[in-house]
Amino acid sequence: MKCRHCATALENRFVDLGSAPPSNAYLTKKTLKEPERWFPLNVLVCHKCFLVQTEDFASFDELFDGDYAYFSSYSTSWLEHAERYAGVMAERFELTRQSMVVEIAANDGYLLQYVQARGIPCYGIEPTANTARAAREKSIEIVEEFFGEALGKKLAGEGKFADLTVANNVLAHVPDINDFVAGFRALLKPQGIATFEFPHLAELILHNQFDTIYHEHFSYLSLGAVMRVFGKNGLEVFDVEKLPTHGGSLRVFAQLADTGVREKNGRIDEVLGEEREMSLDLIDGYRGFQARTEKTKDEFLRFLIDQRAEGRTVAAYGAAAKGNTFLNFAGIRPDLISFVVDRNPEKQGKFMPGSRIPIVSEDRLRADKPDIIVILPWNLADEISEQLAYARSWGAKFVRAIPEVRVW
Repeated sequence: MKCRHCATALENRFVDLGSAPPSNAYLTKKTLKEPERWFPLNVLVCHKCFLVQTEDFASFDELFDGDYAYFSSYSTSWLEHAERYAGVMAERFELTRQSMVVEIAANDGYLLQYVQARGIPCYGIEPTANTARAAREKSIEIVEEFFGEALGKKLAGEGKFADLTVANNVLAHVPDINDFVAGFRALLKPQGIATFEFPHLAELILHNQFDTIYHEHFSYLSLGAVMRVFGKNGLEVFDVEKLPTHGGSLRVFAQLADTGVREKNGRIDEVLGEEREMSLDLIDGYRGFQARTEKTKDEFLRFLIDQRAEGRTVAAYGAAAKGNTFLNFAGIRPDLISFVVDRNPEKQGKFMPGSRIPIVSEDRLRADKPDIIVILPWNLADEISEQLAYARSWGAKFVRAIPEVRVW
């Protein structure tokens, strides 16, 4: 396999998580009786540009189809994050009723609803039919296509240029990262701004967040790698912010390299310096991660087996993609975790891919009163444990497994 950015032959493995079905390929009662497609989950690192990337096995359209089950609006903290973003960007970049905001991967309209509420014209680009439908129900205009250079040029040709483009947690999801970034170059106005949010590779390594690796994530991004990709495709990074979202993310601000006028912020050099301290510009910085993932997996398996041996019942909360990675890497099945609760009705009544653990509503939690509740989306552990505080009344304890098993 060659690097998705610079086409260098990939020779170095970052981590091998065995094999798994696509993390959002939830099963129905019908498909539960059918075989699943499993793909190797290997992650490689390019020794030239240091883009960390999943080895090609599953096709893009197989991962993101009309039944894609991730809806952003089911997280209260993420909605608050989106609302803050809309306010801060409107003020910082002086967005008005004469501006245009475009979100790529607009999902169910979780963010653009706040842009729209401020009277700022906007539209979204979202290729998955069910989330696009949910956004339209909020009266948000949606272009239901995959984004890339061709679509960027097409929209620009229709006069739909952007003053601000938003790309939250999508840069890692694209197989052709060069084509995707080139689309922003085509869509932005000469002084337009593009913001990108993505989980920071440095945090993934520091905090052993291996469950954020799954087939739908084609890349795992450092600031250094992103700047190289952007530079090749006509964008220039002028600022970066650290965010607590998704276990530690970066918000990168970019402009057109040839017409942008904003000065480079010193925070860029700070983050690049931290990445150099971790040797993320050297292959040595990527060694040793495999052993850490296996240690965490073994620790969690021992914990679950001990709970079963002691007669305690275990359920989980959050049918998230990261949970599916962990469950399948560890080989966990319904004998160790009876069910997974999720607020999203699109997932309820289905089954986790690979592990085949049933997904149920919160009513089941109240009815069964499990002794242990494992929070699979650990980045939302505080929000979820507060939401489920009533489980303390029957003595339930909460558990998260990343970066290590913690019970409270």
